[in-house]
Amino acid sequence: MTEEVKLTDRQYQLLNHLLQRAQPMRVYTVYGDQDEIARELGMTRQALAIHLKRLKELGLVRTGREFVDITEKAVKLLKGQSSDVIILVKIEPKYREKVYEATKKLPIEKAMRLAGDYDLAVITQETVLDKVLDAVNNMEGVKETKTFISIGAIKE
Repeated sequence: MTEEVKLTDRQYQLLNHLLQRAQPMRVYTVYGDQDEIARELGMTRQALAIHLKRLKELGLVRTGREFVDITEKAVKLLKGQSSDVIILVKIEPKYREKVYEATKKLPIEKAMRLAGDYDLAVITQETVLDKVLDAVNNMEGVKETKTFISIGAIKE
């Protein structure tokens, strides 16, 4: 159940104004404190802070209390400018829920239930396309997939 948020008229106006001025950016969030991340990497907390500061200056990460956001800019740097991919999936009706649940576990950015000729749209990156397509095509109940690779964004 979602928590009901109550805003004043002014807060609503502010949020709406900020949204109108915003540049959309995908982020990938890592939850955990920086001590934990430093331990996982085998470095001191101070060394991690120095590296994160530089990555922040470059616009590759954003940090906050017990989280680090990896920006879309960093993902593109790491993936070598990978293209977005859209996979449309037709599913036998009795297997839809099972396929939806299995899809959540794949290296994808977004999955949407559809009404129409296809039952599911999956958005992922070209670098993991083979892995995602192989997994989807081997799911029980998947009848057909159709794949589209982006050749450029019109608006981000």
